[in-house]
Amino acid sequence: MSWEDNLPDAARRYLEGHRLDEVECIIPDLPGIARGKAVPASKFARQSQFFLPNSIFFQTIAGGWGEAAGDAGFTEPDMILKPDMRTATAAPWTGDWTLQVIHDAFDQTGAPIPMAPRNVLKRVCQLYADKGWTPVVAPEMEFFLVARNIDPARPIEAMMGRSGRPAAARQAYSMSAVDEYGPVIDDIYDFAEAQGFEIDGITQEGGAGQVEINLRHGDPVRLADEIFYFKRLIREAALRHDCFATFMAKPIEGEPGSAMHVHHSVVDADGRNIFSNADGSETPAFQHFIAGLQNHLPSVIALLAPYVNSYRRYVKDHAAPINLEWGRDNRTTGIRIPVAEPEARRVENRLAGMDCNPYLGIAASLACGYLGLTEARAPSPECTGDAYAGAEDIPRGLYSALDLFTAATGLHDILGPEFARVYAIVKAAEYEEFLQEISPWEREHLLLNV
Repeated sequence: MSWEDNLPDAARRYLEGHRLDEVECIIPDLPGIARGKAVPASKFARQSQFFLPNSIFFQTIAGGWGEAAGDAGFTEPDMILKPDMRTATAAPWTGDWTLQVIHDAFDQTGAPIPMAPRNVLKRVCQLYADKGWTPVVAPEMEFFLVARNIDPARPIEAMMGRSGRPAAARQAYSMSAVDEYGPVIDDIYDFAEAQGFEIDGITQEGGAGQVEINLRHGDPVRLADEIFYFKRLIREAALRHDCFATFMAKPIEGEPGSAMHVHHSVVDADGRNIFSNADGSETPAFQHFIAGLQNHLPSVIALLAPYVNSYRRYVKDHAAPINLEWGRDNRTTGIRIPVAEPEARRVENRLAGMDCNPYLGIAASLACGYLGLTEARAPSPECTGDAYAGAEDIPRGLYSALDLFTAATGLHDILGPEFARVYAIVKAAEYEEFLQEISPWEREHLLLNV
């Protein structure tokens, strides 16, 4: 039997009648960029693992390096990368017949690499499993389709629609607005189908060319894998139509930002939602989970909002939360309880930006909920009005968020102390890189006025 006979159904259907040419062996780094190697299919069939240096987890988004190698120094030892064949999926935009396979990272003793984002999420899920619980998530992805921009000094603009006019803003849920870039959406659907991904819905959001894609609820690692893959397929679909897809938290001045809202529930060993009693009422665990998000989300904002641009999204009355209030069916709160039947009772975290690494964003949110379940504290009173009228309690910048993250040793124990150490160092290095750049605002207002 060939290894191809054991591929997931969607991958086998994609290859039916064709010869596989290449396999992309990939692993997500801290920002969520796919790193790895492309190998001929014949070579992949003969290998059970491949190697990359651990330094891929020390690299900043700008290509610099954080001094995070530890006491051994920057020797760049090889990690052992092993394929998770359940993640094998098509790369349908390529010119030949190519599969992608996500790999897990281990050191040379066989221990999971603690800085690898997929391992961080698996660690958190295992803590739930040790308690007899299974976390369930349903992510929402927001992004912008924008005009091609090859000049970083030029502001990002809305893409041109098929009518010949730029994509319109403030047209949330408009089907006509979606039709403007229908060919891009068609390719997104086609690529997703080829990769075996089920889209729960696509809608127009409030920004110019801003789209939301909802995914079906399920296993956190599997859903993070799908978001990781989706970001790539959406970018490829956009490039086919002379535009860019961007997952920046705030790409266009004056427009709303892009979030990765995450819905959470937890089931027990019998598959029952621990947030609901048999009579349909809310359980103490439901309140405890909310309290965990309220008490601990500030300490992981550095994971949910990982770049200086991320904090431009948290603007009052601009479709993003500014505090940690919770409420039922209230989109002004940071923690929302959607309308649902008791068996589907869930908690929505609205703080994460679409620019976060999906593995780390989901892991951070679940870690806060886990602490809530184990601490068994009560949340604040429910917010029944406009949460924007309340005080802000989200860090206003990356540096402040990193200070909170560095001090949160209880969360480090859940996410992994070594991961926490490396992440803080790399993000601080990125912030230093940012401070070396002089922005157009500074040249406009300071050059001749100070």
